[in-house]
This record gives sequence, structure tokens and C-alpha cells, in this order.
Amino acid sequence: EFKEAFTIIDQDRDGFISDKDLKDMWASLGIVQDDKFCKEMMKASPTQINFTAFLTFMGEKLADTDPEDVLSNAFACFDIDGTGVIPVPVFTNALTQLGDRFSKEEIKQMYDVAPMKGDAVDWKRFIKLIKYGGDFEEES
Repeated sequence: EFKEAFTIIDQDRDGFISDKDLKDMWASLGIVQDDKFCKEMMKASPTQINFTAFLTFMGEKLADTDPEDVLSNAFACFDIDGTGVIPVPVFTNALTQLGDRFSKEEIKQMYDVAPMKGDAVDWKRFIKLIKYGGDFEEES
């Protein structure tokens, strides 16, 4: 998944992300950014951004998410029966009614990647996806 993201951003496919790549990537999303904005984004990395630097940067960003116990406590509020899963209607309601409300498209994207057990989100695996960027097998 990170390789795919890197490839999308590396618009000229030279193995490095440059300010021009960032500008082109933004343009492909329909957003016009000026050179100054993209140069400022590039300052986030002390070196050229190859795939290894990109992985390091993304790992640091993922580490900036809430601690695992905080996420667990938040998800557990919606897992009333303590089953380790949150039914889709309950989860969707929370995403559309509480905090930063998700759009229909954001909810669809979330369900495209969320680990499911039947018609419910396996929230313990979902936390691992959020924290570590990959899906994990069910815990026994």
C-alpha cells in the first residue's frame, strides 16, 4: 500500500518525490498548489525522498496517532457486548453523528479497507491497521 502511494506521488517515476511531483500530484486531484507550497512540503524531509525515506516519514506520521489503549477504549464504547466487533449500522452511525463527521464517500473508503467479521468491523484489527498500516490476521 505504501509502495502504491509512493508511486502515485512520484509522478515522473524517477524513484524520488520532488516538489514538482507534489505539484503534479495535487493537480491530478484537481487542486492547484503554488511552487512555494510544494517547496515548503519538501522541507519536511532533510534528504531527497526515495521510497525508504517515504516509509520512514509515513511511519513517523502513523506513530503520531493516538496510543493503542486510547483507540481501544474509544472503540470498546461501541462494542456493548464485548465481542470485538462493531456492527456496520452502529459504526456508520458513530461516523456520521459524532466528532468529525464522515461523508458517504469517506465511509465507503473506510469499509473498503476495514477488517470485517460478517457484517461488523473487527475493531481490534482495525486499530492495528490504523497504527501500523497493515492488516493483521485474527487473534486467537
